[in-house]
Amino acid sequence: MKKTIKLAVVAALALGATSAFATNGATLIGTGAKSRGMAGTSIGISHGAESALSNPALITSVKGTEISFGGTIFMPNVKNENNIGFGASSFDSDANLNVIPEVSLATKINDNFYVGIGMWGTGGMGVDYRDANSVLAGGTQMQMVTNLQLMQFGVPLAYTTNGFSVAVTPILQYGSLDINYEYPGSPNPLDPNAAGDTIGMGVAQDLKFGYNIGLAYTMSGFTFGAIYKSRIDMEYKGFDTVVSPFTATGYNNNKLSTPAEIGIGASYNMGEHTVAVDYKQIKWSDAKGYKDFEWDDQNVIALGYEYNTKGWAVRLGYNYASSPISEKTVVNPATDIPNSAGLQPGTVNTFNLLGFPGIVESHYAIGASYDISNKASVDVAYTYAPEVTNTYKNFAAQDITTKHSQDGVSVQLNYNF
Repeated sequence: MKKTIKLAVVAALALGATSAFATNGATLIGTGAKSRGMAGTSIGISHGAESALSNPALITSVKGTEISFGGTIFMPNVKNENNIGFGASSFDSDANLNVIPEVSLATKINDNFYVGIGMWGTGGMGVDYRDANSVLAGGTQMQMVTNLQLMQFGVPLAYTTNGFSVAVTPILQYGSLDINYEYPGSPNPLDPNAAGDTIGMGVAQDLKFGYNIGLAYTMSGFTFGAIYKSRIDMEYKGFDTVVSPFTATGYNNNKLSTPAEIGIGASYNMGEHTVAVDYKQIKWSDAKGYKDFEWDDQNVIALGYEYNTKGWAVRLGYNYASSPISEKTVVNPATDIPNSAGLQPGTVNTFNLLGFPGIVESHYAIGASYDISNKASVDVAYTYAPEVTNTYKNFAAQDITTKHSQDGVSVQLNYNF
């Protein structure tokens, strides 16, 4: 059964051959073109079937049956400059184009009960420096390639009465992780690998279960919502083998968890105008793997506006979350004290900025919808994250700098029957 599900998911993920940089750390700011057109606001405003993942209690807004399907073309731009002891070099990551699919369906069973089903690409991250110079030829990106991809399947079940709705969504999550690089030779003199040796884990895959809980209450034009998403502990065989060469005592963890989330949201509808606001916390510091690399929790604020008149709508939004990555102080790599996972500050800085630079913070969004008929409509959205530049000290106590910006275009078709 697991093999069958994995094959189906791999076929869907093949649409995006490179890893997707998500915007709040390693999590997309929103799933679906309506949500992304309002910069991810979706906890306290219903987007129909699209709400199945963001707040399942809000699928109770559908009139009969609604299906939405589409995707996002995601374009991260990442550039790294690094100095590992023999001069600096810079290179642009080739992981710069991704397609992230999404399909949602919600249907009304009776006046109180609703059910749905969906499949969503929910996040990921990665870089591709394989074409940079070898460390033996002065390259400093270590030809690092990282690729994390996540997809969730869910079946939301919702109950509503007198304006109050509650829902639960059992989640099956598929994940794949691949990390490989050239060993630079200097992080751990006791390691048997020589400079230029390839360190890699191959593609590791896993399936795990989680759940989402959603609440919503609607009265007099106001909608209030709340969500909780469980942590999902993914295990990727070989993760320890690619981190261990940078440690003196070895790295004993193969888990890279999807973090828990908790959030609240509200919206107010004034005829053709709707304003919405969301707040959520992404608990990276409690997620296995991420906490070893000292990721911080993110407090995410999203603001959205929609003008919806007969036959069409326009949307605007802004989303902000401080980077979950911060510099760890490097004094002397020979004497710096490692953290509880055995990772020294310079190693943490190197892996975060070179391999997993989820550092963008602000996101601007615009979107629109058009009714093709009384049953069909199309949504589009564009999101932009301006460039952020971070410079830390790496494992060699030299500067490592990463620049990261993002563009994303989403298209979605909806059909009601």
